[in-house]
Amino acid sequence: MTDHPQQNDFAVNLLEHLVTATFVLDRDGKVAIWNKACERLTGIAADEVIGTRDHWKAFYAKQRMCLADVLAQGRTSELGELYAVHARPSIYGNGYNAENWSVLPRIGSRLYLAVDASPVYDEQGKLIAVVETVRDITEQKKAQATLEAMAVTDELTGLYNRRHFNEHLDQEWRRAMRNREPLSLILLDIDYFKQYNDHYGHIAGDECLKSVAGSLQRSLLRCSDLAFRYGGEEFCILLPNTCLEGAHNICQRIRANIARLAIPHQTSSASDLVTLSDGIVSTIPSSESSPLQLVALADEALYEAKARGRNQSVKAPT
Repeated sequence: MTDHPQQNDFAVNLLEHLVTATFVLDRDGKVAIWNKACERLTGIAADEVIGTRDHWKAFYAKQRMCLADVLAQGRTSELGELYAVHARPSIYGNGYNAENWSVLPRIGSRLYLAVDASPVYDEQGKLIAVVETVRDITEQKKAQATLEAMAVTDELTGLYNRRHFNEHLDQEWRRAMRNREPLSLILLDIDYFKQYNDHYGHIAGDECLKSVAGSLQRSLLRCSDLAFRYGGEEFCILLPNTCLEGAHNICQRIRANIARLAIPHQTSSASDLVTLSDGIVSTIPSSESSPLQLVALADEALYEAKARGRNQSVKAPT
């Protein structure tokens, strides 16, 4: 590289004026180039880091390796511990790329950064430098998260939808089977909801569904307990590491909260207010059973609750 000073000057000038934030570490891990886009992104001027190993201060509050450091030190086995999205070989050659959330200390902003780093070798195959580019893709990440949330969320109630229930049930089933922990499921149905719709109208029916959904959500005290809109006026609640009695206690809390809503229901044969029927099941998953059996048992218990006159809970036999 030193044989072509004009080419070197051009390359350095090019890197300095790239619109993408870019910095270069020399073979000793010290900053050789910190371009203007990097200054704008991080709020740290080049003269603060050139010739030092302090480039990490631009991205982290505590010292840790950047992707360029990982390549410079040959520590790619540690990439999975450093980045939310595990770095992988870059499609552009022998470099790597990764993504993670980072609170940039100087500017105080939390950004989702996409980074690419590639080593540069001399003709003898010795490392000369590592080039890292950093892109702020926060808005893209937020848009992606919004789309993903929409795909698993019921539009009317804001609860998770049945598609997400099916996926989450499989995950919790496998986890409970590994840990030999109980998994409980509650299926709930608004009593005489068709009659409610016919009497009060569909707009009122939608408001009723939203009110019930909100009450279900407020009744769950652990972040691992999730409520879903199963379909129509039917809801379900998945309770990891919860026994049958624990699930029944949650049903009692739900029932009390629904009663506090005091939504009039003149056409119900169970009460003059909106009520719920529910079926409860709990099991310790095994390879000899399946998530579908759990749902079937809860459905049978819900059917029994309706047959007994509604506005009550029924526990499925285990």
